[in-house]
Amino acid sequence: MKYSPVTDDKITISPRSRMQAAMVLAILADALQILVFPLFIAGAASPADDALDLGMAAVLTYLLGWHWEFLPSFVAKLVPGVDLVPFWTLAVANVYRKSKKDAVTIEASRLEQPRPTEVRRP
Repeated sequence: MKYSPVTDDKITISPRSRMQAAMVLAILADALQILVFPLFIAGAASPADDALDLGMAAVLTYLLGWHWEFLPSFVAKLVPGVDLVPFWTLAVANVYRKSKKDAVTIEASRLEQPRPTEVRRP
């Protein structure tokens, strides 16, 4: 019988895959809160709504890191009736928009820096 060696290699997920997974989960969470309206209508009084929002905050923070956009999404979901606005999806879309803007800014600043010239010594 052959045994394969066990390694301690960590599995890494690309940032693009993390963003895609976060967007899909955010859309699913918002759709669940909108489509299963009677279950989540109570706002802060609904334990199912609170569990879903707490879980989404944890999963999105794990996938994308902490972003301030998640805090208003979490707090707004505590208000009855506001669950009809897809705040999780908007928060992830805003994080994506900011990450693209930051990537362009970093790339532009890298291209603008002059190349070091050779120093000639006499």
